[in-house]
Amino acid sequence: MRRKIAKSNREPTIALINIVFLMLIFFLVAGTLAAPLDKGLSLVQTDEIEQTAPADALVVHSDGRMTRMGVPVASAAEFVAGLAQEARERVRIVPDRDLPAATLVGLGRALREAGAGSVVIVTERGLQ
Repeated sequence: MRRKIAKSNREPTIALINIVFLMLIFFLVAGTLAAPLDKGLSLVQTDEIEQTAPADALVVHSDGRMTRMGVPVASAAEFVAGLAQEARERVRIVPDRDLPAATLVGLGRALREAGAGSVVIVTERGLQ
């Protein structure tokens, strides 16, 4: 008679423990690489400041209307023509949340064709 030897289906827990331990050591070392701030330092808080769009930004409303500092703008070419030469290198758009993406992409393309170097979309987090 032969005996059946039952194989145990163990997971390689030692290997998992080694990996977790190495990750722990890595994060302990990586977390101490940044120099700590001085204990007496108080950082500036900007919670109470008024959040407004940049002055040279093109504000695009949900219905497609465009304004700059409250003044209506007829086209992307008119907006770019009204900017100083150095401001044309980086044109900012502040779109309404409900503006269709296709309209925003078309406006970006029109701004590039009108002479904008790069087009930057200013978002709510960017204003905070």
